[in-house]
Amino acid sequence: MAILSKEEARKILEKALSYSKADGCSVSLNGTDRGNIRYARNSVSTAGENTNVVLGVSSNFGKKLGTATINEFDDASLEKVVRRSEELAQLAPENPEFMDALPQQTYGGESKTWSEATAKITPEYRAQAAADSIGPAAAKDVTSAGYLEDSRSFSAILNNKGLFAYNKETGVDFTVTMRTNDGTGSGWAARSVNDVSKLNAATTSKIAIDKALQSRNAKALEPGKYTVILEASAAADLVRLMLNMNARQADEGRSFLSKKGGGTKVGEKLVDERVNIYTDPWSDEVPSSPWQNDGQARKKMDIIKNGVVSGLFYDRYWATQKNVAPVPFPSNAIMEGGTASLEDMIKDTAKGVLVTRFWYIRPVDPQTLLFTGLTRDGTFYIENGKIKYPIKNFRFNESPIIMLNNLETLGKAERAVTSEGQLSLFIPNMKIRDFTFSSLSDAV
Repeated sequence: MAILSKEEARKILEKALSYSKADGCSVSLNGTDRGNIRYARNSVSTAGENTNVVLGVSSNFGKKLGTATINEFDDASLEKVVRRSEELAQLAPENPEFMDALPQQTYGGESKTWSEATAKITPEYRAQAAADSIGPAAAKDVTSAGYLEDSRSFSAILNNKGLFAYNKETGVDFTVTMRTNDGTGSGWAARSVNDVSKLNAATTSKIAIDKALQSRNAKALEPGKYTVILEASAAADLVRLMLNMNARQADEGRSFLSKKGGGTKVGEKLVDERVNIYTDPWSDEVPSSPWQNDGQARKKMDIIKNGVVSGLFYDRYWATQKNVAPVPFPSNAIMEGGTASLEDMIKDTAKGVLVTRFWYIRPVDPQTLLFTGLTRDGTFYIENGKIKYPIKNFRFNESPIIMLNNLETLGKAERAVTSEGQLSLFIPNMKIRDFTFSSLSDAV
């Protein structure tokens, strides 16, 4: 039952809404089918599938709001969950920032989030993906650990103002870490796609195996400022940290986008003029739902254009306070890249460091967007256009704003998997000068 059609979902939502006695009522329905396989030490450890469908009801009396959920859909259960949400609303204090439900919205056509190929993934496919990773690893005296998860999901919403929205999507996430059996080398690779035909587990695993073998017996390099080549995952992990461009935080002086003395940096040059970042729900590379949880329509819009801050994201309440149109928060971001391959950038580097990925990234100073974190799973020293040898991992202290002002080369863009965060990113490899490595880490 997990994946309901638009008509099936609407029927359940209309039935639940018919029981409402509140001033306002919004009913949502979300369902997911997931399958997964996990392996470690070159052996499958777990595999399984799970299915879940949840109906949520939000009822309000004036500015008093109550929410209840249920996963039973007979008439008695639907009425019960509506009554429960109303009881909770009556008990709740008034929310001074409460916003009435939206009327029907206009969405820009069908989304690109669904793939029939992904919807038809079987346990046999997952087992073969694991085998395509484990076999080559064992043959190279490398130990593999990986996880593949595929999903099919839908979301629907209906309220008493006449708004109805529906979307379904698929996704596959695959990540693998390879360790050499002598314990000195580590490699990693990951892919995230909506369409499983774009995923090749063997190719992805080979990248991680090669990184592990190449990173054995790493040498120490003195901390300091280096020219770095960031693979897409590493670049994405820092760029994503500057994309929470919340208008309220900026207006209230709590953001790197706040100006001293008041106001925001919208319209000001923030980074190198070659930086162009936008969001687009209908992107072919990172498609997303054309609406957010309350049914508000997303749209294609510039975030940074030619290095200049183009716009901030306004929730509905803050938009009313500032007398502007609300701007929903994005679920993806696309950064325009160049034509240089990773190999091209390495060949063009006299001395530098190649970084596969970052991890354990934490804030140091929110006002300057300064972060610290560690390199991991393949860090290499470049000299005279060639990878010279593997190096021990570094701790870095860097701001994505400073980083994108020290931009030397933008490489080809690709869909990137980050260590943390849920935003879908299509982002280029990039070459950066004067990147700050503050100390060494002995971790492999």
